Amino acid sequence: MRVAVVWNNNLAGVINRFGQPYPTPPGPWPEGGYSGTIGRIATALQERGHDTLLCEGDKGLLTTLEQYMPPDLHHRPSGIVFNLAEGIQGDYRFIHVPAMLEMAGVPYTGSSPLAQGLQDDKVVSKTLIRDCGVPTPNYRVMRLGTESSGDLRFPVVVKPRHEDNSFGLHLVNEPAQLRQAVEEIVATYRQDALVEEYIDGREIAVGLLGNDNDVEVLPLLEKDFGDREPRIMTWEAKYTAPGVKKVCPAQIEGSLAGVLRDISVATFRACLCRDYARVDLRIDRSGRPFVLEINSMPGLSMNSSYVEAAKSAGYSFSGLINRILDIAHRRYFGMDSH
Repeated sequence: MRVAVVWNNNLAGVINRFGQPYPTPPGPWPEGGYSGTIGRIATALQERGHDTLLCEGDKGLLTTLEQYMPPDLHHRPSGIVFNLAEGIQGDYRFIHVPAMLEMAGVPYTGSSPLAQGLQDDKVVSKTLIRDCGVPTPNYRVMRLGTESSGDLRFPVVVKPRHEDNSFGLHLVNEPAQLRQAVEEIVATYRQDALVEEYIDGREIAVGLLGNDNDVEVLPLLEKDFGDREPRIMTWEAKYTAPGVKKVCPAQIEGSLAGVLRDISVATFRACLCRDYARVDLRIDRSGRPFVLEINSMPGLSMNSSYVEAAKSAGYSFSGLINRILDIAHRRYFGMDSH
């Protein structure tokens, strides 16, 4: 089967430089980083016998796909996209490639443009999950830094409303520090700041795999901060050494583990996610869980939380990648890829 692996490596494939660009990370990516992960995914698909092509998710994508996977005689797709594109510039970047594929009639892995947009807007996703009865930290949206923090309890976490990879994440201990943190977010990322109460406790990642009533919950993974401060998943905590230790399966008593699994699946469904996702939660000192956010395109590097959890469930890396492909293929065509 033809599988086009779509990513954003060369950010030059646009008509104009206009709008908010993809943020510059605060430091160098780990050696091998994104490109190494993409290469391993392509190799995993090839191991299953698929013909693969790496494609840039830019203005030339549809022309490339039309040549690589033209429709058959019955006007059906002759391939599928494994979508890993995070976008180049503009608002809601994660929706750009899925929207292009929807318009062109090309099937792909992962969430729809609507779902990508819902999870990309942390305020909207928090509203959706709260409406479903899923607990999430109290929050405010700020732009000037002078707005009232209302009844929020300090410390608070301040982050951009729309970014991923923990870009701009701050822990603010006192009200006097809040204005500067918000102003930094607005100046750097050109968007509102989300200010939410910090949940002091354990951080858990829950990987999800599947659709509809057949969603597999991967083993719960705990992020052990040890003596590291601050005890939040900043960009540096994710990508620089010494990093945060991952423990999987997390040692969580049965009834609480069941609650974490249930609210993670509820979050997945409330945000209309498809195929796979990761939910990040905190358990406070009294044992109450809170959903921090959902990632509809979790990282698939060898040491990512999602892949670590899948390994604990018995998946090889190749098995996981091809399982994601099969789940998407079955969603479209009613059967696994072959």
